[in-house]
Amino acid sequence: MTEINKTTPNPGALEQFYRQPAIYITLPSRGKWYDDTVLTKTPTGEYPVYPMTAKDEMLMKTPDALMGGTATVDVIQSCMPNFKNAWDVVNFDIDSILIAIRIATYGETMNLKYNVPVVNEEQESTVNVSALLEDVKKAVIEDEFTTKIGLKIKIGPLRYREMNRVQIAQFQQQKIYANLNMNTISDDEKSEQFAKSFKILNDINFNMLSDSVIEITTPKGQTATGKDEIKNFINNCNAVLAREIEDKVAEIRRTGQMRNVKMKATDEQIRKGVPATYEIPLTFDNSNFFG
Repeated sequence: MTEINKTTPNPGALEQFYRQPAIYITLPSRGKWYDDTVLTKTPTGEYPVYPMTAKDEMLMKTPDALMGGTATVDVIQSCMPNFKNAWDVVNFDIDSILIAIRIATYGETMNLKYNVPVVNEEQESTVNVSALLEDVKKAVIEDEFTTKIGLKIKIGPLRYREMNRVQIAQFQQQKIYANLNMNTISDDEKSEQFAKSFKILNDINFNMLSDSVIEITTPKGQTATGKDEIKNFINNCNAVLAREIEDKVAEIRRTGQMRNVKMKATDEQIRKGVPATYEIPLTFDNSNFFG
């Protein structure tokens, strides 16, 4: 008589094979702009990062979810469960978080395809993204500066929600530009539509700038914190001062972002006019960064 093998039910037997934290990171912001509704802070300031699940990976390859921002938010909350509300992740931390998730899932290196300057030849190199993360961790964030005329400007970070809203608006206007160039409407109509799109983009950039400024103190010690008052000031100050503020805010916003990757040209490329060293931007192109 043949003996039938029977398995013994063992609830939880597979839990040992569930994903575990692959790395731990500190945030460039050091958690400064988060309350407990956004981030569950740890005593050490280090946060576990889990590899992506199959569902996470699919989300990062779904165009509609990416454009709406929900894919990035869901994946951050899945891979960094200390974040309860990733819509409120600040701009200083976004790059570090996404690099860490990439490392936790696929390892410390990635292949980067790019075009060599001058000759415009496609090339592929291996990049150590772990070194990039270490570089970003060294960022020192300043949230105030003084203008040449003595105004002390304090700024707040952009939240991912705001960043995504701006990106969607900019993408929509770029589509309008592209459609206008292909359209058969008259030149006058094109000019009118271009002017409308330019005004929309200009308003977006102005609102993003004014929303970033949270406090202005004059040389006499008078302080303004009201949103309307600050917006009116930026709208009515002279162009030189406005540009100084805009440039400094943009510089501070870049804190915590990945730097360009430095590449070396071959002897043959140098003979063709390629600089001996050049830089390539590393972007979060989901076709390769998360795959």
